[in-house]
Amino acid sequence: MDMPTNPSWILRSYPSAMPSVENWALEDRPIPQPADGELLVKTLWLSVDPYMRGRISPAKNYATGFKIGDLMCGGGIGEVITSESPEFKPGDVVMSDHFGWQPFSVIPAASAKSVTITDAPIQSALSYLGMPGLTAYFALLKTATPKVGETVLISAASGAVGQIAGQIARIKGFDPVAVAGSDEKLEWCRELGYRTGVNHRSSADLVADVATACPEGVDVFIDNTAGPIHDAAMLNLNTFGRVVVVGTIALADRFDQPDIGVRHLRRTLITRARIEGFLLDDHEGEYEIGIADLQSWYKQGLLQTREDVAEGVETVPHAFVRMLKGENFGKQLVKL
Repeated sequence: MDMPTNPSWILRSYPSAMPSVENWALEDRPIPQPADGELLVKTLWLSVDPYMRGRISPAKNYATGFKIGDLMCGGGIGEVITSESPEFKPGDVVMSDHFGWQPFSVIPAASAKSVTITDAPIQSALSYLGMPGLTAYFALLKTATPKVGETVLISAASGAVGQIAGQIARIKGFDPVAVAGSDEKLEWCRELGYRTGVNHRSSADLVADVATACPEGVDVFIDNTAGPIHDAAMLNLNTFGRVVVVGTIALADRFDQPDIGVRHLRRTLITRARIEGFLLDDHEGEYEIGIADLQSWYKQGLLQTREDVAEGVETVPHAFVRMLKGENFGKQLVKL
């Protein structure tokens, strides 16, 4: 009788520039056994997210890094096979940020949350009802605090966070403007309720194109990318503008080097801008409120989402690299 196997992605080398699939190796490992307080789960879905770029670098980061030879881990949803915790039983479906890039994982029961989604597909716990949706919700409504009618510029506007942020802006009566990397993505943004948008890949002058798209200037910039898009937003920022730094994916290919570009200190002084870094963990006490709102909007037909799904454990690093390059369309997931 064939023993089930557990092909697992291991970090083989740190990328010096844009990561490539060669930075990982697929090793067949035994199915792990849970200790006290742990769960053995069969992986159903894995999420690959921009924050993981910082974890495969020797540089210091807010999320604990991986060492060479470590099993890659991230967000996932799976079915409990064996439970060594009174909180969960076999057959329960759970999500956690501790899923290995492998078919069978052991996760700490303390990190697991039951997935009890009835009126949406379960993988939405990894997109609009999970980290990306909550990031969009709190970055926009709590950190940026726009007023009705204010112009909200959002980069990576069709991505996991951006597609939700734009729709929340529309629901709340703000004026959302998209920055995305293709005309097809901008078309989708307009369907979601973005008023207009800028294609940063085909733009010859980002500053001018943002000015045209935001004739009243930019009141709030939800920055999911950093890089030249950030500069264009800063040069169009209104007095008392707010910039929320959510992600720096534009730096994925030069992560370990200083981020050198235009210095905006004079601009910050003149506009009295507020520039604030955003980490979702700071809002943990309010997740329930955010999820309730997101769920209610989804039920009312006010939220649509797009997923980009890769199939099979062998595709995980490919999906991750694709997402870093902006080749995905919507929230990047892997279905096992």
